[in-house]
Amino acid sequence: MSPPPAPPAPPGAPLETVNTTGHIQLPPGGPVPLPHPPADPSVADLSQAAVAVLLIGPAGAGKTTVARYWADRRRVPTAHISLDDVREWVRSGFANPQSGWNENSEAQYRLARRTCGFAARNFLANGISCILDDAVFPDRPVVGLGGWKRHVGPGLLPVVVLPGLEIVLERNAARSGNRRLSDEEVARIHGRMAGWYGSGLPIIDNSTHDVETTARMLDEVVTRSIASPPSW
Repeated sequence: MSPPPAPPAPPGAPLETVNTTGHIQLPPGGPVPLPHPPADPSVADLSQAAVAVLLIGPAGAGKTTVARYWADRRRVPTAHISLDDVREWVRSGFANPQSGWNENSEAQYRLARRTCGFAARNFLANGISCILDDAVFPDRPVVGLGGWKRHVGPGLLPVVVLPGLEIVLERNAARSGNRRLSDEEVARIHGRMAGWYGSGLPIIDNSTHDVETTARMLDEVVTRSIASPPSW
């Protein structure tokens, strides 16, 4: 049985437009494509193109700090989307992985990734670049990098930030709340992240670099990735 028709809009009400919320264009059904370099790269700064960047790294790598700094200082509109922030939108019933990884924490991670992917497509559809950050493991390609590719599209540019273990442990010790992990867990995650070496993805070792220098290196990596996208 078909649902009853919607009641008519009151006189003077604005007409509803498909795929919009107000004047904001919603993303198309297709995924975000690869950004196209300009016909004459000599007169354009590729680092200022509208892009979607995925910043990968272990807890304590500084990826959220770098992502926020990078987004703040671009000369084009750029959004920062943190997976951890989106996960923590769940208040009652939050499945904290610190209490043990289970089907609930897995489901909330997947839901957060889909939500971030929709947000990224929405920003790109409106001409706003975005940078996402997540601790994606190289040994879980289906739910990790593959999941991001499904949610955002082949135009996503992944970059790995991977400082040394001692640096990661030091930075993690300065964190608090749900973001702080045990030294054992940090070491385990860092060891798994080493699998990104040899993957073909660009890797930034920011062990001896401050945030500003790391963000500048990220700009250089993004420029190279637009001109010659990594295979992943």
